[in-house]
Amino acid sequence: MSEIEQLRHDLVIANRILAHEGVVDGFGHVSARHPENPARFLLSRSRSPELVTIDDIREFDLSGEMIDPDGSQSYLERFIHAAIYELHPEVNGCVHSHSEALLPFGITSVPLKPVFHNASRIGREVPVWDIATKFGDTDLLVVNMDHGRDLAKSLADNRLVLMRGHGLTVATEALHTVVTTAIYAVVNARVQTTAMQMGDVKFLSEGEIDAAISKAKKTTVGHKRIWEYLSRRAGCEDLLDS
Repeated sequence: MSEIEQLRHDLVIANRILAHEGVVDGFGHVSARHPENPARFLLSRSRSPELVTIDDIREFDLSGEMIDPDGSQSYLERFIHAAIYELHPEVNGCVHSHSEALLPFGITSVPLKPVFHNASRIGREVPVWDIATKFGDTDLLVVNMDHGRDLAKSLADNRLVLMRGHGLTVATEALHTVVTTAIYAVVNARVQTTAMQMGDVKFLSEGEIDAAISKAKKTTVGHKRIWEYLSRRAGCEDLLDS
């Protein structure tokens, strides 16, 4: 299987994992930068993540336009992915979702911060982007490159950006890591919310976060193990073995 064929398979698996783990529902999407052409990215046509197949994967350019238009409907918010890949060359995977566990952290002054080891991957800081700051009253959707670029700037050099009254966007160095980061961001939100109800919370220190992320980047064993586990939980044996 070629690198691009493998990525298409992995992108289908990523959609199903995120759906199975409750990060996305009927809405939300995940993309990957093209492995041979960094000015393009792969994203499904507009379809609920759990239902995405190989045949749904399309190629887009960094303005959010489909490379070979075939009449199929694209996600309205594909500009999130396009702008992040345009402004952040180090990013190779992107997830957008609307997990309700994370929504409170985008509409209050309480910051989302790592509280346990596996959540260190969300990074030191999770900024909040408010579309109203620059664009006033909208329907909160990112539907053009101006919206997308403003969001991508707010991401800065972080791995997550919360979107006020909307959801979140995750962007990391690879498809596999963006999936696990999106999952553990949701888990962290749940644990942090529960802990704050119990009393004072001891968050991970910046040194602990940096050490955990650095170690994770130096090994592929853990990534392979969690990817296989999550894939089989999501019923993707056919894609793993193909």
